[in-house]
Amino acid sequence: MPIIPSTYPGPPAFLINGHLETIIPSLFRKVEGVNYQRQKIDTPDGDFLNLDWSKVGSSKLLIISHGLEGDSERHYARGLVKLFNQNQIDVLVWNNRTCGGEINNLPILYHHGASYDLEAVVDFVLKNDDYQEIYLSGISMGGAQTLKYLGEKGERISEKIKKAAVYSTPCNLPSSAATLKLKSNIFYKKRFLGKLKKKMALKAVQFPELVDLNLLESVEDFDAFDTQFTAKIHGFKDASDFYQTVSADNWMEDIHVPTLIINALNDPLLGPECYPIELAERKSQIYLEMPKRGGHTGFAWRGHEFTWAEYRLLEFLTSEN
Repeated sequence: MPIIPSTYPGPPAFLINGHLETIIPSLFRKVEGVNYQRQKIDTPDGDFLNLDWSKVGSSKLLIISHGLEGDSERHYARGLVKLFNQNQIDVLVWNNRTCGGEINNLPILYHHGASYDLEAVVDFVLKNDDYQEIYLSGISMGGAQTLKYLGEKGERISEKIKKAAVYSTPCNLPSSAATLKLKSNIFYKKRFLGKLKKKMALKAVQFPELVDLNLLESVEDFDAFDTQFTAKIHGFKDASDFYQTVSADNWMEDIHVPTLIINALNDPLLGPECYPIELAERKSQIYLEMPKRGGHTGFAWRGHEFTWAEYRLLEFLTSEN
């Protein structure tokens, strides 16, 4: 499809750059009135996932995949839940392993390529519920998991999955990972790395032989963390092998349902390869929208309870086209 001209009018005036557009909503946005019912399901490898449901009695369901070190309580998840519920659509937010307030049982955690857990969630829904239409959405890392899942399924995807939409998504993981080396992005590096190191320390309690706490304490960047921990635990050679192997763009060519990708051009966490322009121009199922502003998971819209991206996902996923 041709690249879609963006309708985003831009953020409030005080959000003067992509960093403020990213950080201010992340720290201060609150979405009230969302109440979940939690369900725990087993995974094929003997672990579990926590699913948080918000139902309104619909025959339609939105499944949300959250971002790195996020969960169902993040503002971007709650915003989508509230908006879609208001439009009479049930919503399920699944929490990646170790996310959502409960540590998982196995040594592995989660990562950008953990589409196998999204597959477990979708398969559970298809087997146990009678939804007529299912939409997939993902934010940041969750968007990458969603795109990878869609491409892996290809033509074999369930006919009940009608559309998908993601935003602020690292379509190319090596390109996105490289942004965390920039001095201008030190805030994000410290925040994400600090959370992941705390989580890895919890794994050391579960599996003392798995984690060298002295090595963990000395880690100061993502290349070292992902080489010494993420890669080793999940079966990759090193950080570079991990980034290249799980990157969503390895599979996006095979997506067979209409899929919207919204990536702001001023997103501080997306490198040039995260904007799949050539693919969108020649592949009819990929719709790429690149607003000039928006930051990373920002897209604040003055005078509106919901972000522009949330409204845009609702519009795309529920339209007849």
